[in-house]
Amino acid sequence: MSKVENAISDRFKCVKCEHTSCRTKRVAMTGTGLSKIFDIQHNQFLFVSCNNCGYVEVYNPEILEGKKGQLGNILDVLFG
Repeated sequence: MSKVENAISDRFKCVKCEHTSCRTKRVAMTGTGLSKIFDIQHNQFLFVSCNNCGYVEVYNPEILEGKKGQLGNILDVLFG
C-alpha cells in the first residue's frame, strides 16, 4: 500500500454514512484512440470505498502523489 493509500485510510470518513473504515484499490484504464486499440492502460485511478455503505470516491493518484509516472507507463507499454 502506498503512502497516499495509507493516508486516505487513516483519515477516511464517509460523506454518506460517516463510517471511518474503507478499502482502496488502484485501477488502470485505457484512454481513447491508439491506447484503446492497443489496450494500453495508462490512466490510473484510486478507488476508495466505504466498508459500511459501499459509497465510492475516485482519486487521481498522480495528483495526490505530486508526480507523473512516465517511466512506469513506458515500461508497461514495453513489457505489459
